[in-house]
Amino acid sequence: MPSYRSVALTMILSLHGAIGFGLRAAPLATTARRTISRGVTTATTTTLHSTTEEATTEEKKKSNAPIKNEAAYDKVKMEDIVSLCKRRGIIFPSSEIYNGFAGFFDYGPLGSELKRNVKDAFWTNFVQCREDVVGIDSSIIHNPTTWQSSGHLDGFSDPMVDCKETKLRYRADQLFCSPVVLEECDTTVGFVCVMEGNDNDMKKAAKTQAKKLLRENDKKGEKIKAFDFLDLTQVSEETMAQVPSPGSGKATLTMPRDFNLMFQTNVGAMQDGSSVAYLRPETAQGIFINYKNVLGTSRQKLPFGIAQIGKAFRNEITPRNFIFRSREFEQMEIEYFIPPGDDVWQPYHEKWIADSKAFLESVGLNEELMGYDVHAGDGLAHYARACTDITFRFPFGEQELMGIAARGDFDLKSHTEGSGKVLDYYDEETKEKFVPHVIEPSLGVDRLILALICSAYAEDEINGEKRNYLSFHPSIAPVKVSVLPLVKNKEPLVKAARGLFEKLQRRWNVQWDQTGAIGRRYRRADEIGVPFCVTVDFETIEDDGAVTVRDRDSTEQVRIPMDDVIPYLSKMIDGY
Repeated sequence: MPSYRSVALTMILSLHGAIGFGLRAAPLATTARRTISRGVTTATTTTLHSTTEEATTEEKKKSNAPIKNEAAYDKVKMEDIVSLCKRRGIIFPSSEIYNGFAGFFDYGPLGSELKRNVKDAFWTNFVQCREDVVGIDSSIIHNPTTWQSSGHLDGFSDPMVDCKETKLRYRADQLFCSPVVLEECDTTVGFVCVMEGNDNDMKKAAKTQAKKLLRENDKKGEKIKAFDFLDLTQVSEETMAQVPSPGSGKATLTMPRDFNLMFQTNVGAMQDGSSVAYLRPETAQGIFINYKNVLGTSRQKLPFGIAQIGKAFRNEITPRNFIFRSREFEQMEIEYFIPPGDDVWQPYHEKWIADSKAFLESVGLNEELMGYDVHAGDGLAHYARACTDITFRFPFGEQELMGIAARGDFDLKSHTEGSGKVLDYYDEETKEKFVPHVIEPSLGVDRLILALICSAYAEDEINGEKRNYLSFHPSIAPVKVSVLPLVKNKEPLVKAARGLFEKLQRRWNVQWDQTGAIGRRYRRADEIGVPFCVTVDFETIEDDGAVTVRDRDSTEQVRIPMDDVIPYLSKMIDGY
């Protein structure tokens, strides 16, 4: 009859991957673990009695290694991501007890930690670790003339169409129509209209509408040509008269017209034209109007940047795709000021593209899901010299994640004209005055969080059992470490575990979990993306004073002296 301590130790050693929710059978006779002591890794072997032939360390390691399902993300739908976020306390619909409020979301316990970590990572990378970038935090409401000078009052709009029957409104550039053309006789029998999405979803929706259209025209079963989609901003009035509305299924859509996205409010006691103000639709203008203040107080010389993280608000016509396009969101932006000249801006632009891509990869974005979209011709803003988007393949299709634009001197010149204040730069070396040009890296916090959740979604199989987990990079994981006392009713063991937990609390967001079998606790930690679990067992208090640290992704375990846990985790989480 094995002792209680022997059974407990067997439980720790056998749960290499912690797939089950209870105590699993003991493994073969010899189980290998790694022991880390004072920075040195050695192999130690704990022998347990068994009549089974001993297995080698390599065989055990191979049998327990997770087999990752590389195709898991390809099958994920946006509904799965939304459900996951709600179940695990990452993101909730805003005002849910009142049936929600379209375009607004609340971040839960895990989501708020994830959001803070993402913003801290951006700030550390682009502000603290650079000598040429400083930060500001400007107000959400600016003098209304700011938006007149920047062009937002006149030109910050999206094309909108109305359904005359259902009174629903849609963004015209997010609705795509296509003629349904018979293959045999090249005759157009009508049009289909679908919402923007990935190619497969759009084609599937179009095929469903086309089948109905063919039945209505007594053409059931006839073959049709491939769909040729155009968004509704590109169609003529004659074509629009034949395009069915997503709301009514009939040709009841208006022609596109501009819809200003600015949120209007009133400041002060009066409710008239003089009190009208706007919630900022972007953080960039707060940087430009503070350019002179920062230049005069920070002792920066060109080239230099000003960074800001903050809330922005846009009255989106049709907020959709979860937090990808919402009405309240956060931006992380840098305005990097450079000397003017046709031969100056391009190297800076290319460098910021490379630096931005490197940052996104450093926080855990899957490089295979990323791409580039280089704007050209009509795709460029009228003032921009160049713009490159770093894109990400979301479940609803490939979309812009981060934009890096060469904005020229448009903004500073516009605010100079609007305010009457000179926003130039005096170069002490050349003795010249000029208006700097700008490179603008711009990234949405919420879009990045959505991309990180999508990148972290993982499935694997260990010993024939499936595991779903979030493989967040340790630096941005909401919870860094889960501390697990092997049992909860042995005071010396719990006391040792609690002491370690309280030390770790001073460095990172960590969790305490003493309820349930060790496998169940491992699984709970995996599901919310905790990169490391630290188990305090009987050996810790009776023998070696070491703890077991389990890695989430590989499920490998190492024995580490209690005093070396924080240095070890610091290197794994923070990189130093």
